[in-house]
Amino acid sequence: MSRKMKNKVITNLLIERIASEGKCLGHHEEKVVFVTGVAPGDVVDVRITKGKSSFMEGEPVNFHEYSKERIDPFCSHFGTCGGCKWQHINYDLQKTYKRQQVLDQFQRIAKVEIPEVMPTLGSEKTRYYRNKLDFTFSNKKWLTVEQIQSGEDFDRSALGFHIPKMFDKIVDVDHCYLQGNISNDVRNELRTFALANGLTFYDIRGQVGLLRNLIIRTTSTEQSMVIVQFGEDDPEGIQKVMEFLNEKFPQITSLLYVINTKGNETFHDLDLVTFSGNDFIEEEMEGLRFRIGPKSFYQTNSEQAYELYKVARDFADLQGDEVVYDLYTGTGTIANFVAKKAKQVIGIEYVPAAIEDAKINSQINGIDNTLFYAGDMKDMLNDEFIANHAAPDLIITDPPRAGMDEKVVQMLLRLNAPKIVYVSCNPATQARDVALLSEKYKVEKIQPVDMFPQTYHVENVVLLTLKS
Repeated sequence: MSRKMKNKVITNLLIERIASEGKCLGHHEEKVVFVTGVAPGDVVDVRITKGKSSFMEGEPVNFHEYSKERIDPFCSHFGTCGGCKWQHINYDLQKTYKRQQVLDQFQRIAKVEIPEVMPTLGSEKTRYYRNKLDFTFSNKKWLTVEQIQSGEDFDRSALGFHIPKMFDKIVDVDHCYLQGNISNDVRNELRTFALANGLTFYDIRGQVGLLRNLIIRTTSTEQSMVIVQFGEDDPEGIQKVMEFLNEKFPQITSLLYVINTKGNETFHDLDLVTFSGNDFIEEEMEGLRFRIGPKSFYQTNSEQAYELYKVARDFADLQGDEVVYDLYTGTGTIANFVAKKAKQVIGIEYVPAAIEDAKINSQINGIDNTLFYAGDMKDMLNDEFIANHAAPDLIITDPPRAGMDEKVVQMLLRLNAPKIVYVSCNPATQARDVALLSEKYKVEKIQPVDMFPQTYHVENVVLLTLKS
């Protein structure tokens, strides 16, 4: 079936609606066809790239009619880098489909009775809303078909984003509309400096090259952190790069680097060097200051994170005498945010450095009713831990995209907390966990929150209450 259908062109396919992962769908001969790069209402010819017995996938090769819902993308890299798959769809429709995505996941996966899903809480900023971006250096710059066919000899050095599904090809980013402040200037100036000085860009296949990765973090308090990841231990080259950044951008408040010769770009197990400034930056929310280290997780849309946490706090409806467990607490942002309305908040997080930040965040804000522990959630949240701490009146959980380990879910069922506020960046795994929790809990409220305009990702907050 797959070989027979591949490269077949379906003509005049009406695109009906948005599906999962940013794709849209239409129907051809009673089969669903998933199509990239289109909008509901488009009429297109589609080349099939994958054919299965129950569905097909394809890409548009010709447009007969354009949807009313289309808008002009504002980024020259749209359609190539893969970071913003919905720039061609108006924002109101983006929010509508994000709500629908949550509803679909809960109906298809959770299969439990749910209240009406509230309209998606939109982001005031739809551009320049991210406070963190990772850029990759590469000697394998992505070339367009036109560039390849031109026969010209192009410099293959690039600093930008990975092409979707191609780990060794990088789009050389000129301007990114996801992060403002100094982000574009730092990236472009560093690329220019590296090329002018003959510094090597990383070869991911050969695992060689000096410049490997660039991370830029910014805050609403106008602080900034720049981390350069080097693929080789070259003191002279490292010094040259770091001195350039320090002199060119004196406004950087935290300038760090790390030497990483591993097979991947993660550096949680590596030592970072503070070249200048502090080894942290600070974010502010409702009068509270939050310290963020280079290894700390913090919601990547600072302004919308405030709206997200307000939803979580409203769902919690704390009266002041409750014990709260904050699972996957990160740097303790939610824990410290709700602490003034609770008797005690106990946070658990896998990354030790984040827990140290969480403790500092309590200290600098004069909060004395929090406790923080570092460790793997499924190992930490055990009988001994429960025996040594007060039973929770409320559990707030904000796990990574994979959701909660089933062992953690089973412990939540044993704890019998009256309420659970479940914050998730992946409604599918959230729905899966809610299905397991439905043994004892019912869904009271569901609020999608858009943290990532121009993408198909949606954050979701669910209130669960113990069945009577």
